[in-house]
Amino acid sequence: MKALPVLLALCAAGALPLSAPARAQEAGPPAGSSAFCLFPLPADNGTQRSINLGIVQYVDVRADEVKIAFGGGNLGSGHEARIPVRSRDEADVVLARLRQAAARCAQPNPGARP
Repeated sequence: MKALPVLLALCAAGALPLSAPARAQEAGPPAGSSAFCLFPLPADNGTQRSINLGIVQYVDVRADEVKIAFGGGNLGSGHEARIPVRSRDEADVVLARLRQAAARCAQPNPGARP
């Protein structure tokens, strides 16, 4: 999976600062697991869903939505998560949150056991 290293490389280039509401919505995954790195999506009809950033294939950033493609395999078996946004600036904040979540997951967790 090449998506996580791409997200990490983008993170190293510098992420946008998070606003307070964005921080409150993001629970943040525990550090030290790039294989299981959850990112919360906006709730839909009372259901909170998260995606595993370790299986993200690509991210499309537009002025009206951020589309995250993940879990693809053969014959169109992949899935998409669409996060509606009101502007390109808001889309960039979502992308920054993705970068920060990926960076946190890649950090070693000194208290964890293998």
